[in-house]
Amino acid sequence: MQTDLESTGIAANPKLETKWWTPALAGPVIAAAVVRLALLAVSIVRTGSSVFSGADTASYLMPGRNLLLHGSFVADGVPDLLRTPGYSLFLAITSLTGLTTAAAVNIILSVFSVLLVWKLGRTVFQDDRIALGAAWIFAFEPISIVNSFVLMSDTLFLALLLLSLERLAMFLRCRRLPVLAAAGLWLAAAALARPVAYYLAVPLALGLFLLLVRVPDLRWKAPAVLLISVLPWLAAWQIRNRVETGYREFSSISDLNLYFFCAADVTARLEHKNWLDVRNELGYTVFTDHAGQSYLYPAYLATHPEQTGWSQTQRLTFMHTEAVHIIRAHLGTYLHLCFESLLKAVFNPGAGFFDHLLDPQDQAAANGLIDKGPVRWGITLALTHPWAALEKVAFEVVLLGFYLFAVRGVFRAGMYNRCIWLLLGTSVYFLAVTAAAGGAGADARFRLPIMPVVCILAAAGIWRAKAIAR
Repeated sequence: MQTDLESTGIAANPKLETKWWTPALAGPVIAAAVVRLALLAVSIVRTGSSVFSGADTASYLMPGRNLLLHGSFVADGVPDLLRTPGYSLFLAITSLTGLTTAAAVNIILSVFSVLLVWKLGRTVFQDDRIALGAAWIFAFEPISIVNSFVLMSDTLFLALLLLSLERLAMFLRCRRLPVLAAAGLWLAAAALARPVAYYLAVPLALGLFLLLVRVPDLRWKAPAVLLISVLPWLAAWQIRNRVETGYREFSSISDLNLYFFCAADVTARLEHKNWLDVRNELGYTVFTDHAGQSYLYPAYLATHPEQTGWSQTQRLTFMHTEAVHIIRAHLGTYLHLCFESLLKAVFNPGAGFFDHLLDPQDQAAANGLIDKGPVRWGITLALTHPWAALEKVAFEVVLLGFYLFAVRGVFRAGMYNRCIWLLLGTSVYFLAVTAAAGGAGADARFRLPIMPVVCILAAAGIWRAKAIAR
């Protein structure tokens, strides 16, 4: 007779709980460190220390330093609603001795994520070969590499997300509620570092209920423990926003993206204009020397002078209402935009990020993609910059290879493995958020949260291919 664990496709293995290292991991960990440090060194030689700072770095640093030094999460004298405290505080602490130190810590986190991918892969498949293969693949994953030292929230967020997913997978193996509670705490930390994970606890709780529906003692307890571990922390920050400014949401980034990216792109398509021009007409300006809250600065107020005396909350409410009105009136155009955003995030090879780091003056390819569309851009690039075109083709072939082997890995695992559903469901969540909110600004960076899953499944697919070959 099958045990309860076996009937759900999950076999208990207590050794999984304690093992966090194996000598074989030294290879991918060292390789990950070398390739990231090498790219950093080349980038510094070519572009200087400015390579550390992304377009939004200042918007994290200013409120984080104010919170660390003065106890108030403010930017330019007002409570900051754009950023959440997770990465801002992390960056403020790690940059106390300079941005170089912060970049070094970012690289350490990125290398640590290689170990986390190994741990997650081992928990999901209970196979050391697959886990080690996943670590090797992720060590050379381009989007992870290129984000490893840029001072943005991506690397910290990914490490926290992997810690949460590993604990969730472990819970599906051992059924211990304290393990699930730890997963919830890591997930809350990830959402406080980057709001994209704000809603993730709800579908995860629903998924736990469906996976454990035949386990009476856990089908209600497990979702409840997860939600109790996550939601109070998120609610606390939302209450802070409400008390200090009257703003009811978790972060204003959602309203800004809706207005300056989604609604702007819909308007641009309807009026046959360039999206960037429409965005500028709406008053969007990036202030790298300020907190980046464009709605507080002259460009936006010049477009909307009637809002000069308005509060942050009033302006954000206007943006949200106006954007929703535009999207609802042209829902078909918006859905088409969502599909394009998804395609860009999933299939953009990401070579442009490396081009930007190594030669930040060369923006012709990126601008051409926006102005001409992917087909005309590709033809123009092949004719005018054949080596650049070849580079992008090489990146695309590698990416498609990842996907191909990942699909094989899913079939190798079989649908009985509940941990596979965890990985796939989480990936679908991030892809759905990217499609709905990415807008014209969606790019390869948006797929970073799903790439560890792709690498783990690709490793399983490679081992399956080897088995077939034999």
